[in-house]
Amino acid sequence: MKTTFALSMAAALLATTATVNAETLRWARSGDALTLDPHAQNEGPTHTIRHQMYEPLIIRDVTGAFEPALATDWAPSADDANVWVFNLRQGVKFHDGADFTAEDVVFSFERAKQPNSDMKELIGSITEVRAVDDYTIEMVTDGPNPILPSNLTNLFIMDKGWTEANNTANVQDFEGGEITFATTNANGTGPYILESREPDVKTVMVKNDNYWGIDQFPMEVTEIVYTPIQNAATRVAAMLSGEVDFLQDMPVQDLERVNSAEGLVVKQAPQNRVIFFGMNQGADDIESDNVDGKNPLADVRVRKAMSMAVNRDAIRQVVMRGQSQPAGMIAPPFVNGWTEAMDSESTTDIEGAKALLAEAGYADGFSIRLDCPNDRYVNDEAICQAAVGMMGQIGVTVNLDAKPKAQHFPLITEGQTDFYMLGWGVPTYDSEYIFNFLVHGRESDVGTWNGTGFDNDELDAKIKSLASNTDLEARNADIASIWRVVQDEQLYIPIHHQVLNWGMSEKVGIDVDPEDQPKIKYFTMN
Repeated sequence: MKTTFALSMAAALLATTATVNAETLRWARSGDALTLDPHAQNEGPTHTIRHQMYEPLIIRDVTGAFEPALATDWAPSADDANVWVFNLRQGVKFHDGADFTAEDVVFSFERAKQPNSDMKELIGSITEVRAVDDYTIEMVTDGPNPILPSNLTNLFIMDKGWTEANNTANVQDFEGGEITFATTNANGTGPYILESREPDVKTVMVKNDNYWGIDQFPMEVTEIVYTPIQNAATRVAAMLSGEVDFLQDMPVQDLERVNSAEGLVVKQAPQNRVIFFGMNQGADDIESDNVDGKNPLADVRVRKAMSMAVNRDAIRQVVMRGQSQPAGMIAPPFVNGWTEAMDSESTTDIEGAKALLAEAGYADGFSIRLDCPNDRYVNDEAICQAAVGMMGQIGVTVNLDAKPKAQHFPLITEGQTDFYMLGWGVPTYDSEYIFNFLVHGRESDVGTWNGTGFDNDELDAKIKSLASNTDLEARNADIASIWRVVQDEQLYIPIHHQVLNWGMSEKVGIDVDPEDQPKIKYFTMN
């Protein structure tokens, strides 16, 4: 008995020692990655999980500045203005031991341009990616593209051999419900290796001891246990009880409670993201309203009235507990093209809104369904609930349908919603990114998140020209003129710029990333 007890105690001590030495980061937020396929979904939390295992050519550090990743340097070609040259990092291995070469970059970019890819808008100007040698590639664009590197920070590189061997050379059809090997498996060059994956339950990653940057970054976390916890109260309880070391999507009502708890701290920063509502103005008739034979959202007066019904200050004070900045345009202040004047254009005017509705022929109002996520943005469902009451003040009866983001987002990309919430971050820090996804008419490789039905050929041509316009003064003038159309047509109803609050144990050292994309290789563990 004594021997058995001693052995048991020794085993327990070894387990405890292993836990102490192995710096495990227990990380939680409201939702999970939608998929691990590097090119199937262009969505923030999905990219965040991938960033731990996969790498792009270029990343942004916590200040938003470029940092070399799989490319060590890049520049326009001295011989051809339509070519960018990237020198690749040598000696890099994928998690399975295969060498990283230019062949993998060419393969990954060709894959990312496939119809099912949600990343194709970002590289639409690229006509060819070619390998000069094993560690040099050239990207050919359809005209000079001065901002091309900004589009590549979430474009992950896959191992060509591994992808083909596992029958995942084609991008997952996410909207069609397809599941492939790449959906739940990963083989990147990144600092962490996938150990196990249970979608919507838990994802475990372990330190890549063969990582090329192991001596360049802290790399103090040796194991990551990521747990999506949709319920806000449960997330906070896990933080307060010590079950979680790092918490994104902090409920604003619990900030002070967590910040004042012993051993915990809340860090805050403005986020590069705007929350807004989209309206289907393009259809002749819509299904989710009670108006027969026509579409009230097709009238700009109705769209403006609905925007005027929203009391953004009340949302900031009551729903967000001061943790938001009312918005008048769907560009964050970080972005080239944002102006303080346009960001102040959204005002609340109930009587003016009623007058506009009456002028448009809807003096008695109408009803419509609002589709909203409940696990993606800070207080997303609560914001939608507040909007329901505000719209009611002008006679628009809103029926709220809130669901997880995995079910919500396809409604937008598949054109199955008439009135919806969306949030948009801008990793390129340039308005072109917003225009390509949200303003350009919906085609196979652009406008994929434009659920408004807005389609203007003249404006589309101007948007396309932004990628190759090297006259920055003229380019900025075009950006301003496009924004003027977006504002005047009330394509969207801006709500607010989101503020980030990260909760963490005092032992965790990291600054808040404005992209809300923590890269664990930067974390320190005290």
